[in-house]
Amino acid sequence: MDQLSCGEKALSLHRKINRTTEPYPSDRSLKDLFEHCAARHADAVAIIHRDRQVTYRSLNRLANAMAARLLAEGARPRDTIGVCIGRSPELIAALLAVLKCGAAYLPVDASWPDERLSAVLRHSGCRLLITDQAGLLARRFPDQQVVPTDIGETRSTGTHGNPPTRPGPDDLAYINFTSGSTGRPKGVPIRHRSVARLVFGARYARLDEHSVVLHAAPVSFDAATFEIWGPLLHGGTCVLYPSPFVRLSELRRVLAEHRVTTVFLTTALFNTVVDEAPDTLSPVRTILTGGEAHSVTHIAKALKHYGTDRLVSVYGPTECTTFATFYPVRELPPAGSALPIGLPIQNTRLYVVDNGRLCAPGEVGEVWLAGPGLSPGYLGQPESVRDRFLVCDIDGTRERLYRTGDRGHLLEDGNVVFQGRLDHQVKVNGFRIELGEISHHLDQDPTVKQSYVTVAETVAGGKILVAFVVPATTHCTPSAVRETLISRLPEYMVPSAVHVCRSLPLTETGKVDRAALLTLHHPSGASSP
Repeated sequence: MDQLSCGEKALSLHRKINRTTEPYPSDRSLKDLFEHCAARHADAVAIIHRDRQVTYRSLNRLANAMAARLLAEGARPRDTIGVCIGRSPELIAALLAVLKCGAAYLPVDASWPDERLSAVLRHSGCRLLITDQAGLLARRFPDQQVVPTDIGETRSTGTHGNPPTRPGPDDLAYINFTSGSTGRPKGVPIRHRSVARLVFGARYARLDEHSVVLHAAPVSFDAATFEIWGPLLHGGTCVLYPSPFVRLSELRRVLAEHRVTTVFLTTALFNTVVDEAPDTLSPVRTILTGGEAHSVTHIAKALKHYGTDRLVSVYGPTECTTFATFYPVRELPPAGSALPIGLPIQNTRLYVVDNGRLCAPGEVGEVWLAGPGLSPGYLGQPESVRDRFLVCDIDGTRERLYRTGDRGHLLEDGNVVFQGRLDHQVKVNGFRIELGEISHHLDQDPTVKQSYVTVAETVAGGKILVAFVVPATTHCTPSAVRETLISRLPEYMVPSAVHVCRSLPLTETGKVDRAALLTLHHPSGASSP
């Protein structure tokens, strides 16, 4: 597609919402930006973890010591270096150390199954891995061409200065892996410039040297990009959540004790807080939430409890560096309408497109994104790159665009309302999941003849993955199927429930009858999405 057709009303509204240009340090790397902060705010607290406080000076020294060790191990500019460390000051220092080497960091999780972890390391071309579990990983992957470096040998701050490496703004800063429909996870590389675009001149939250931001997301989840670099590139404070999993009582204590100003919660966790302990978030100035479509019922409760100008809905795919749109929630949408995902954030452009033309207000189309937040593509998947990334002329300007696969429409004021997916991708607990990837692994199970994976709604209004399988052998049981998936997929991609069926019911058009299957999961006839 070379050019989008544009009606006058559609073009006028798209021009209005895409006036998002703001100055930001587009010519500097994260290494330069952080080292500038470390010099300017040397004695300020950069990291809080449990009862430990780490200043910018100490964090920079620790990162320099780790970088020196990685360089001694053979790290080179533009390498990909794995990071497998529990949430701690050492984790943040390791991410910085990789960037100081001029390399890109690849966050991985030791809890991932061997098959997935090995595939991610191999697919990314990772040769070095900095970790707090070197011995364990070496035993798990004796034949893997990856050298584990133990952070225990680099804990001393040492006297190392900032490495002389000079990564550019268009070099890769990190790689996140997301679910892939073919059964193969997709590597999404992100540039230094893209992270700077996310956190400087932010429209969705105040980020400066007074910001205190909670980091609770897994570092392999793109929300961590905002949680870490939002404060640390401004001289603010990053508060590390002390436990692997969030508990409301502990969350409340951490937010109050450390006077956290900004927090991001996935939609599911936000709903739980609103239902069970809304006072948890009372001390927080800005509550960001997103990752799934919002429940208007929970938004109504939140507005009543927290008031206006504190709650902000955010939306964005990994391919656009964490956030692409924001919507300050000041009032409820009209009855029967969904909460908008809002307007583009700074230095981001959004288009709603249908059949090669820009959509006017009320017309449903696919959401396309543009701007410096876009990833350069997918690692080693040229077909996926061609399918999702394109260049075309819009209003006389050549734009590189990302097709999100999300459907939406513009309101008269330019805010965008999400209308579902064009494909089989879902969001569960904030994680982006391709149902086809789960189905792929089910189809590889010799005990399974047929399978179907979908999302069901819980009594509390949350979402869970549910699988339905037709057995090929008597060994096909719910527990056996789940054990097989646990050995191949991260925990968040393993269906919470597996139902064994004699056959998959079909509709009159020959498609799997999802509604009929869900009656097995909801025998009482409870509704599902």
